[in-house]
Amino acid sequence: MARLTAAQRKKLPKKSFAGPGRSFPMNDKAHARKAVQMEKFASPATKKKINARAKAMGVKVAGSKKKGK
Repeated sequence: MARLTAAQRKKLPKKSFAGPGRSFPMNDKAHARKAVQMEKFASPATKKKINARAKAMGVKVAGSKKKGK
């Protein structure tokens, strides 16, 4: 996972963050996986947003089942 500098983070659009106050940046799959790992520190609403965004990016989320399996 590439580390984001302050300047890079400021340039990211609001939609690249899953949490309040521009927390949990999810600009790529590596950051999405890290956000899923760190979701234990998030509110239930933020957890939902993290999981939804991670799934949309193709990141496997624990507890999710694919239909037909």
